[in-house]
Amino acid sequence: MLKTTNRARNLGVVMDSDLNLNSHIKTITKLAYCHLKHISRIIGFMSQLVHAFIFSRLDYCNGVFTGVCKKSIRKLQLIQNAVAKVLTKTKKMDHITPVLISLHWLPVQQRIYFKILLLVYEALNGLGPKYICDLLQPYEPSRPLRSSGTGLLSVTRVRTKHEEAAFSFSAPHIWNKLPETCRSAETLSCFKSTLKTFLFAAAFN
Repeated sequence: MLKTTNRARNLGVVMDSDLNLNSHIKTITKLAYCHLKHISRIIGFMSQLVHAFIFSRLDYCNGVFTGVCKKSIRKLQLIQNAVAKVLTKTKKMDHITPVLISLHWLPVQQRIYFKILLLVYEALNGLGPKYICDLLQPYEPSRPLRSSGTGLLSVTRVRTKHEEAAFSFSAPHIWNKLPETCRSAETLSCFKSTLKTFLFAAAFN
């Protein structure tokens, strides 16, 4: 007789029965703080260890974090804040914003946007998988407008919050908010640089 469960693991992601990713975020949080506790005892090679054990987990499935609630994003942000304070030897009660700025780190929400927008750029420029490209449709207004030809994408209509988390909705929605100079970047490296500058300014200004 098969044993039933309300969770499933797939490619390192713990999926809840209602797809809210709470179990996955809980797992990341537990492992990240465990690694951080051990890393904080080591004086040398801090930066390499942080990226190997902490950010590798935070960034691994950033694309699937689209649409998760603010409470869940806050839990992930607290991990990044703790990492930043350990790395810079900042006191626990000190304000975190100047620390993140000094490290030039994007906050968790912007890191998620960065990953999604990178997938969009790669798909639109023949650098990504076809199944991603098939989810993206160029915006075609019913009559000629100034916005025509500016690299905008069509945003599908949705009815529920769960549908808003779908890549086919969230990716075009976020992409269309980028300045045209970013959307029309000629190379991947130029896009990454321009995108990070834009997201960094949006996060801290």
